[in-house]
Amino acid sequence: MGPQAYFCFLMSALGVTAGAHRLWSHRSYKAKLPLRIFLATANSMAFQNDIYEWSRDHRVHHKYSETDADPHNARRGFFFAHIGWLFMRKHRDVIEKGRKLDFTDLLDDPVVRFQRKYYKSSVVLMCFVIPTFVPWYVWGESLWNAYFLASILRYTISLNVAWLVNSAAHMYGNRPYDKYISPRQNTLVTVGAIGEGFHNYHHTFPFDYSASELGLKFNPTTWFIDFMFWLGLVTDRRQVPKEVIQSRKERTGDGSA
Repeated sequence: MGPQAYFCFLMSALGVTAGAHRLWSHRSYKAKLPLRIFLATANSMAFQNDIYEWSRDHRVHHKYSETDADPHNARRGFFFAHIGWLFMRKHRDVIEKGRKLDFTDLLDDPVVRFQRKYYKSSVVLMCFVIPTFVPWYVWGESLWNAYFLASILRYTISLNVAWLVNSAAHMYGNRPYDKYISPRQNTLVTVGAIGEGFHNYHHTFPFDYSASELGLKFNPTTWFIDFMFWLGLVTDRRQVPKEVIQSRKERTGDGSA
């Protein structure tokens, strides 16, 4: 892939990891309006459902993980957790139990409401039109290469990398924080999903803005949030105290870290 494809991959990934996931789903930090607008724009480039729907499903996933109320229940197999859940109607438990959760905070954000209202047009623009026409217009890339590399290939790769968090990171890896839950620490997913593969940690401490134990080296999403904090666009980063992490490791971890 060319540099434009890598840039679009990184931008769309941040729209999910730093945006829909750590900001809107878990409220693990606060972001000022300019950053929220950027993350919503990047989220439309990712084309993984609008922020409201993505965050709604993710909160249900955490609340009812690995049950029939989990939208991508990994106990139903790798294929279902990875992509199969998108081809099937949601289990009735997902709908019924999901209704019991409160999502009003999401629609209280005007950025979320705006993106949801104009989601289809924003996806066409951000996921396909801009990645295709900017390289063609600015530096003379062929429309064929720009469309199939920066749009289609980049989109395909980014989707599968994100889905690996639901599938591979729930099946393969160690569980140093809680051996009694399915999510695992998966290095390959961490690299591909720019820091989202520390999944045993994340399901143990879902409110931590870093989604990993501080000090772990590769977490580009955390680097981005920290940089935005330095710029004054992020406040109130929520973290788990080291002593709490160590205590949890000793109490429920599998001893692998």
